[in-house]
Amino acid sequence: MNAREIALKVIQAIDAHGAYANIVLAQELNRHKLSDLDRRFVTELVYGTVKAGKTLDWLLSFYLNRPLTKVPVIIRNILRLGIYQLFFLSRVPPSAACNQAVELTKKYGHGGTVKFVNAVLRNAARYPERVVYPDREQQLTDYLALKYCHPAWLVQKWVGRLGAEQCERLCQANNGTPPLSIRTNTLRTNRDSLLERLRQDAVVCNPSEWAPEGIVCSEYPALSSLAALKAGMFQVQDESSMLVGHVLAPQSGEFVIDACGAPGGKSTHIAALMQNRGRVLSTDIYEHKLELTRDNAGRLGITIIETKVMDATRLGEHYPGQADRVLVDAPCSGLGVLRRKPDSRWRKSSEILRELPPLQKAILASAACCVKPGGVLVYSTCTTEPEENEAVVQWFLSENPGFALAVTGQYLPVKRTEKMVQLWPQQDGVDGFFIARMQRKG
Repeated sequence: MNAREIALKVIQAIDAHGAYANIVLAQELNRHKLSDLDRRFVTELVYGTVKAGKTLDWLLSFYLNRPLTKVPVIIRNILRLGIYQLFFLSRVPPSAACNQAVELTKKYGHGGTVKFVNAVLRNAARYPERVVYPDREQQLTDYLALKYCHPAWLVQKWVGRLGAEQCERLCQANNGTPPLSIRTNTLRTNRDSLLERLRQDAVVCNPSEWAPEGIVCSEYPALSSLAALKAGMFQVQDESSMLVGHVLAPQSGEFVIDACGAPGGKSTHIAALMQNRGRVLSTDIYEHKLELTRDNAGRLGITIIETKVMDATRLGEHYPGQADRVLVDAPCSGLGVLRRKPDSRWRKSSEILRELPPLQKAILASAACCVKPGGVLVYSTCTTEPEENEAVVQWFLSENPGFALAVTGQYLPVKRTEKMVQLWPQQDGVDGFFIARMQRKG
């Protein structure tokens, strides 16, 4: 099975069966023995094709003589894979994109579909000028949505809030390939030693400018091949996510609750900041996710994390006034991490921004009951939207005058002045992330 066929198999699973891109891609890459070059090509084909989404269907409409919905799903995905290479991968020869699509159709279609796919893609290769984008000035939302492969409802929202230029930059950032960022496990090594070891294993990496434990990797072999990972010397975690632990600033010997803790990235960071002394309770509603927390903690040599299946909206009933610090990394729309989840942008609608805030408020209110007088409460999300961020915090503070908002930016390793910190991919070069630190009055 060659790279394009593997990519097609993954895309088919995502489109026809609702599989998550990162999970099914990892499964297929592990199943086949591929060179690093082929692994990267499969990844680019899958993530690029899925990310381009409705834009590919729009491009195909200029070359089809029938509605795309009338085309069998597997042939539809062969066409999407081919049109993606023709319009987005300049280094792939058009003849290779067309020929390989035809070969795939021979395997998964019949004589009629072979001729159909061949005709559509050959015409697209010969006549790219048939594609005419909406006028940027007259139809700004449609232009940006199609040009940068984002849902129109989200583009319209961002244009209204950020302006056209910032929206365009954000969409471009979301379409880029994010680097791998990892957090040094300071219980077992230090960043300089880990950098040296990774470089010996052919990882191209540099220190993070955001987090003192962070390392940013631009080129690397399969993670499973790295001895440093197996030895528990690092945890995969985005730079912006690492900042949450520093804002919480847990101390050795304290009792800390991570209210939505699985799969354990922040819980294990909190434990490391506490030098593995004290108690960290990591809760989640799914046992299988907490198993990942325990696996990560075991690999990293952390012994102070307890896991408990629990609805975070009931936390306050079980641990009233007991915790020194509580983190609520709330369930959210994930609109700050679209660059890492290529299928995510097409799975969401504007409804999510009305559905999630009541849950976020309920979790935050319950978790706050766990905080001791003088203790710290941190609220964070991996989204950029004020309905889930500032509005939730402002509501909470209005309902709970016993808490005060700190200048959250002062607790970052790289000091800032904001009371509530919002990070953006296009401005800060990290995942979109929100953090607010509050303190219970003594």
